[in-house]
Amino acid sequence: MNTGLILLIVTVATALFFDFLNGFHDAANSIATVVSTRVLSPKLAVAWAAFFNFAAAFLLGTAVAHTIGRGMIRLDYVTQYVVIAALAGAIVWDLLTWWWGLPTSSSHALIGGYAGAAMARAALKEGARSAFSVIIPGGWTKTLVFIVVAPVIGLVLALLFSIILYWAFRRNSPSQVDHWFRRLQLFSAAAYSLGHGGNDAQKTMGSVAGALYTAGYINAKEMAGNWGRYHWPIILAANAAIALGTYSGGWRIVRTMGSKITKLKPFGGFCAESAGAITLFGTALAGIPVSTTHTITGAIVGVGAVHRLSAVRWGVARRIVWAWILTIPASAAVAAAVFWIIRCFYAAA
Repeated sequence: MNTGLILLIVTVATALFFDFLNGFHDAANSIATVVSTRVLSPKLAVAWAAFFNFAAAFLLGTAVAHTIGRGMIRLDYVTQYVVIAALAGAIVWDLLTWWWGLPTSSSHALIGGYAGAAMARAALKEGARSAFSVIIPGGWTKTLVFIVVAPVIGLVLALLFSIILYWAFRRNSPSQVDHWFRRLQLFSAAAYSLGHGGNDAQKTMGSVAGALYTAGYINAKEMAGNWGRYHWPIILAANAAIALGTYSGGWRIVRTMGSKITKLKPFGGFCAESAGAITLFGTALAGIPVSTTHTITGAIVGVGAVHRLSAVRWGVARRIVWAWILTIPASAAVAAAVFWIIRCFYAAA
């Protein structure tokens, strides 16, 4: 087995491990509301979410994957080592925030890692001034804008759904409302899990496609199109990895998402998940890599705020926002450091 093939296997394995961690870390996004409202037990909830994470492979296309694969970093600066360093930066940040119990964005950790590793390579090869030349502004602009826009959309939709449904069910008793929304929340949880799998798994697809391109298994035309004969293997592997990660759970973050931001009932869980699902469907089809974490957090805040602003625990929300702000630079710094270490041992990296 030649060295190039071994390196490709290591890169793809690292990408799928990141995808697994993404599902593990973001399991809270898919199941926190349905667990906190006690509609499903934790075991049933993760199985439900994992199934629909995988089903997204057949429904939401690959537009986000193409944005990650060729729309954010200039491909001529991407090597297998850059991809490995990028994934390492994202993995380290994911593990740290999992340990701290913070629902940060695996997606933004990945793009931060890509930027850090590619900028480090450019700086080491051509000087520090060339570092920012690796960035494709168009891809970054919409991604950075949607760091703010996605949670706001989730918040506004959840707020509107809550107001409309409160009015629609105003004549029903609380027990009747609870009865209906316990059943409806199964569908909203499924829809949100589809959106989660459809958006987040695609970021790993883009990484795997990038690794195959740098190894010469995909040409430029295939990279811009449907990845040739690797199309379905890439899609199925990425969705299977994120589904397995979701099934493994991430209970530290479930507690934060499901109970620390605001108290949820089935009615609120339905509104939050429905708002999050609609946001994720739209951005996935538009090819915009958004954070599923940011989206559902905004939606949960929207549900809490419909009662009164004091129903939202703003201290917890503030910690989460700070983690969001730090995600891209922190993962970029780790990825740059990893690439520098790799370069010390492999000058050709």
